[in-house]
Amino acid sequence: DHLDLPTVRALALQPGGSPVFMVPLGIDLWFRDNVPAATDVRPLDWWGKTTLGDKTLTLLPVQHWGARTLSDRNQTLWGAWSIDSAAPKFRFLFGGDFGYSRDLADIGQREAPFDLAAIPVGAYAPRWFMTPQHVNPAEAVQAARDVHARSSVAIHWGTFSLTDEPLDQPPKDLALARDAAGMPADDFFVMRHGESRVWKDGKWVVRAPGS
Repeated sequence: DHLDLPTVRALALQPGGSPVFMVPLGIDLWFRDNVPAATDVRPLDWWGKTTLGDKTLTLLPVQHWGARTLSDRNQTLWGAWSIDSAAPKFRFLFGGDFGYSRDLADIGQREAPFDLAAIPVGAYAPRWFMTPQHVNPAEAVQAARDVHARSSVAIHWGTFSLTDEPLDQPPKDLALARDAAGMPADDFFVMRHGESRVWKDGKWVVRAPGS
């Protein structure tokens, strides 16, 4: 989300060589200047695609903003990601960070359906300030429907205290939003710390922490 420089440099210098970095347009210039060990950096415009093995990745436009300093706001792109895997066949949407906009319906029209969408649910209060950049849980539920996700997992909550709602509030508000929309809990779930889920035979198999 925030492109931490020490982390990216460590990845580029990892044993076995640098990974492939797929980045929004303009971030490649930042990599050139700051992460010289990155040997395969692929800049993408919105709706641009690249392949890695049998997987196709698409950078998707969403409502947000980008900046590295106080003076370079919106000088590079940002976005969500669609990942289409051929074997096994699976389509995944990583929403990242966004405010609610028509872009989500556009994604649904052009890229759907998704087997799983990772959709942000936190950092939404106060609404007068956060609405353009962060969805609240009710908007997240609508976003899941806009992109035609068969199931969704809640992300972007519970780690850093950035906004006015309590750290544990987003899952509670998500449950209320699901109920109001008539959406089953399994269609938009929250994972416990340490929990994993495996997609098998068209459904999720939940593995408890430590199992």
